[in-house]
Amino acid sequence: MTIDLDIATAADMRHLGERLAQVLRAGDLVVLVGALGAGKTTLAQGIGVGLGVRGAVTSPTFVIARVHPPTGSGPSLVHADAYRIDGPLEIDDLDLDASLANSVTLVEWGRGLVEGLAPDRLDIDISAATAGDSRQVQITVHGSRWDDVDLGALVGGY
Repeated sequence: MTIDLDIATAADMRHLGERLAQVLRAGDLVVLVGALGAGKTTLAQGIGVGLGVRGAVTSPTFVIARVHPPTGSGPSLVHADAYRIDGPLEIDDLDLDASLANSVTLVEWGRGLVEGLAPDRLDIDISAATAGDSRQVQITVHGSRWDDVDLGALVGGY
């Protein structure tokens, strides 16, 4: 299943992240794809707010990966950036699989590198629209984990 959305502002992108967080749980893998400045980290910030994690969710480009523990009983958010990763062996070095079962793992620039971490995942492609600041967001679900989740209803209204 694929859902296509038009997101008008950065605030709307954060709100989309907050709404997505409502259905994310420990063990979920989210792969974000988009050009520099597309809104990947903005979406991740919304997911962090929605999950109720500690610490500012910022671009992990130079840190590669950050763990944001929950403030309550929810899962941690592992926020990784694969922009500087050269291949699957370097992904293995990050040990993302070690925390996957207990966290929501979100990887920017992860296409072609992290799909082997989990059979179930969300792929989220973000691209700039042809005019203005709006973004086109395409959410594609993979795996049976999402069979009973109505993402269309969750993200409706965009």
